[in-house]
Amino acid sequence: MKIFYSPEFLRKYKQLPGDVKEKVEKKENVFRGNPFDSRLKTHKLKGRLSEFWAFSIDFNYRVIFKFEGKDMIRFYSIGGHSIYL
Repeated sequence: MKIFYSPEFLRKYKQLPGDVKEKVEKKENVFRGNPFDSRLKTHKLKGRLSEFWAFSIDFNYRVIFKFEGKDMIRFYSIGGHSIYL
């Protein structure tokens, strides 16, 4: 599986505290093994974001992503619940 990162994702990732970046890396490794692993709490989004999915990094942080092909995923954004707005 190939994961691509949007410019927005990369910009927001750089702004995260170091301990959160470590959690992101660990969760991304879980995601690469199985995007629907129960530890990720992967869920389909609704409304204007209905073409996207999200998974949890921790209680506060989420990653918004989209399946873009058989083995291709793009991470679009990362942050708290405000990323859904």
